Amino acid sequence: MTLDDLRSLDVNDIARWPGIMQTVVVILVCLMIGGAGYWFVVKSQIQELQQVKAEEETLRNRFEARQRKAAGLEDYKAQLAEMEERFSHMLRQLPGRKEVASLLQDVSQLRVASGLEEQLFQPEPEQPKDFYAELPIRITLLGDFHQYGDFAEGVAALPRIVTLHDIVLKRPSNRRRGEEDQAKQPLVMTAKARTYRYLEEGE
Repeated sequence: MTLDDLRSLDVNDIARWPGIMQTVVVILVCLMIGGAGYWFVVKSQIQELQQVKAEEETLRNRFEARQRKAAGLEDYKAQLAEMEERFSHMLRQLPGRKEVASLLQDVSQLRVASGLEEQLFQPEPEQPKDFYAELPIRITLLGDFHQYGDFAEGVAALPRIVTLHDIVLKRPSNRRRGEEDQAKQPLVMTAKARTYRYLEEGE
């Protein structure tokens, strides 16, 4: 079919066109309808499908995370109960306001039982924290290594919490004495003991 044959075709009478031209026209019309359908209908649906798939993935991940949490809920409850029990036990080791004086007396008696000589035992103002108060005590003692070891062991065995901080051990300096005499002198220990009490309601 030549170019002149194409020009002679009547657009209003497609039924008289040669079969090959009718086929080409049908294919072109189908392509145009398909392209228009894709552009105006299918494309937007594909984008919507992609969004739905992304949301589905997000929801699936969220569901799996919550499912893992739900599966471990009993373990979390058991751990929480254990932590509350430990916390309660630690609170019971903190003296109340009325027990502080007897606790300080216990520490002083430990010093006597260990054979240490007291130079300073000075409680300082208590320092309130979140749910407890810290009671620092400045102490200076005289004795030897074994006596200090006995004292520290006794403090650790007290039913209430008492800790020792900033410990310094040294021999008193005396230039008039010789080295051997100084070695026989007792050690001076300066430290800060801290005990703690729980804050009662209203404090």
